[in-house]
Amino acid sequence: TPTPAPIRHPSSYVVRHEAGASTFEHRHSDVESVLTIGLAEGSATRISRLRLTNHGSRARRIGVTAYVEWTLGSQREHTQHQIHTEFDAARGTLFARNTFDPQFAEWVAFCTLTPEVQAYTADRREFLGRHGTVAAPAGIGQLSGRTGATLDPCAALQCSLLLAPGESREAVVLLGAAPLAGLAREAVDGLRDPVRAVAAIEGTRAAWERRLSVVQVRTPEPAFDALINRWLLYQALSCRMWGRSGLYQSSGAYGFRDQLQDSMAFLHAAPEVTRAHLLRAAARQFVEGDVQHWWHPESGRGVRTRFSDDLAWLPFAVDQYVNVTGDRAVLDEYVPFLTMRTLQPGEQEAYDLPQLSGEVGSLYEHCLRALRKASTWGIHRLPLMGGGDWNDGMNRVGAEGRGESVWLAWFLAATLRSFAEHSVARGDTAVAAEFRELAAAYVAAVEEHGWDGAWYRRAYDDAGLPLGSSTSEECRIDSIAQSWSVICGGGQPERRLRAMRSLEEHLVDREARLVRLLTPPFDKGPQDPGYIKGYLPGVRENGAQYTHAAVWAVLARAMAGDAEGALALFQMINPLTHSRTPAEVATYKVEPYVVAADVYTAEGQRGRGGWTWYTGSASWMYRVGLEAILGLNRRGNSLHLSPCVPGAWSGYDIDYRFGGTLYSLRVERGDGPPSITLDGRSIEGNAIPLVDDGRPHTAVFRLPRATPDSRTAPS
Repeated sequence: TPTPAPIRHPSSYVVRHEAGASTFEHRHSDVESVLTIGLAEGSATRISRLRLTNHGSRARRIGVTAYVEWTLGSQREHTQHQIHTEFDAARGTLFARNTFDPQFAEWVAFCTLTPEVQAYTADRREFLGRHGTVAAPAGIGQLSGRTGATLDPCAALQCSLLLAPGESREAVVLLGAAPLAGLAREAVDGLRDPVRAVAAIEGTRAAWERRLSVVQVRTPEPAFDALINRWLLYQALSCRMWGRSGLYQSSGAYGFRDQLQDSMAFLHAAPEVTRAHLLRAAARQFVEGDVQHWWHPESGRGVRTRFSDDLAWLPFAVDQYVNVTGDRAVLDEYVPFLTMRTLQPGEQEAYDLPQLSGEVGSLYEHCLRALRKASTWGIHRLPLMGGGDWNDGMNRVGAEGRGESVWLAWFLAATLRSFAEHSVARGDTAVAAEFRELAAAYVAAVEEHGWDGAWYRRAYDDAGLPLGSSTSEECRIDSIAQSWSVICGGGQPERRLRAMRSLEEHLVDREARLVRLLTPPFDKGPQDPGYIKGYLPGVRENGAQYTHAAVWAVLARAMAGDAEGALALFQMINPLTHSRTPAEVATYKVEPYVVAADVYTAEGQRGRGGWTWYTGSASWMYRVGLEAILGLNRRGNSLHLSPCVPGAWSGYDIDYRFGGTLYSLRVERGDGPPSITLDGRSIEGNAIPLVDDGRPHTAVFRLPRATPDSRTAPS
């Protein structure tokens, strides 16, 4: 095999992953193989291009087999007797469909091999053999051509390539699906030719290059640059927004809070993706103001829950989109509301298919309804926790309707205050006053009932007992209540500073290079916070690094002006810094080029990466690195720069493409006061105007030299 599995040879394999494609290189018995796997833009088709070269002195005939096991559903064991296959000899294609699933009954999957297919089967047992495996299949070279129903279904297609000494030949495999049989045939016809298949892969690579080149940074930290320039944005867009699938997450559903947070990372490179998703998410809101926690886009089926923070992420993301793009017209886009039976007392969630209510509202009205529904009160005047408040695992803290969340108070205060500005801009001053009053009340409640003496508490459960308190047996301190005291900007400055010191003291593990979500983990204590306690101590949310929250700790450091600390924490959780040596690779164990959702602190597994690819921490890490540390913030048609970088940095560069116009930004330290020049001319303030005139522009931001006791560069 050209890949290290399922058949591994002692000679080396070289594997390269890039945006839009992966390449596997191997040489075995004088035959060199180069396998490139990519996708066709606009088509649900994976393309595998295999190039074989004979480096020997005699001719070689190489048999090539393409093999896949059909699922066409959630689990192959459930669908294997529902799948019908047929072979199209003219196209060298096996087609497969599952008509038992009414939602996808018309969809047709396909597997194609070129050049000419010489043998095939759709019978998995025939190909593998009884008790056989893909490492030693019995059917190589002797396939019967069986297709139809009632088989254990697969697609096994074989051809042979004759290579003279020094000669190279190619084979192409397509694996994909289309909504109708005719469209499936069109997809095969359009891509089975090797030249067109290669062009499709190159087109996908080029499309990614355009997206990822909108913002390019060059700093003294190469590992920082690699994440910001390519991998974080690629992870957030390809996996989180488009694929919504990963090794540990394969549902394909949209999460209401999840993809709204992801979408904010695309405001520079692909703001149209963000805009479309804001309207998509708003369309999953019920007339009462709450929303589907997650839903399947093909049907609209999903869950109605009592999660308390879902609602506020829509106005939070809308605020960010409007501020960055200047597109206030999106607030007047009209979107329908949904209707569905409400949850019964004691019922935490219901999975169903909601219907259109017949009521529509502007995106602005959707945001108002969400914020009002989210603004609840408990006995301590803190918002009710409901079925969870970002930490899904704390689903029983407020299950009876009395538990309250300190973190949610910070989050709501920040969102209410920022969204009030849009109400002011629309002349809706009564709403602005209402939201500002609510925000101030939440901050006051946290200061009165959330402060624990050295840090902020996390929550109160239904019985009124605190979580995240020095009196707690488990979860004495939780990260997000501390970091959001800074991100929110509410509360007393000296308390925020003390809370961040406590976060550093109790949650930052510099030896293992991780930031715990909480400590100690839940284990045998009397409190029952929810299914978080079902995780082993030190795994995922239960006392491990939950990277989403760790990135918020970086953001808080930067917003507090701690330049050295912010970059140090960023690089501490940067996956590239966990894989610098063979020993680190053996400890971390997962891909170093994408962010892991969690890093274990469990005994014997300390420093091991967990859930990779499918994590919202990628989008937040991109924003924090670019916006909070490097200080690049767009506001409509202007770029603002407020760096929070270490004094040891003499400077850094950012290339920013605005439409078809490239702006080359240079940030450097020098003598004298801060200044900005654009194309050699001095300009006032700390922003440069953006004009898409097609001409290159150069801007230089000069910062004062760092003094020995300075911790940040002034804006």
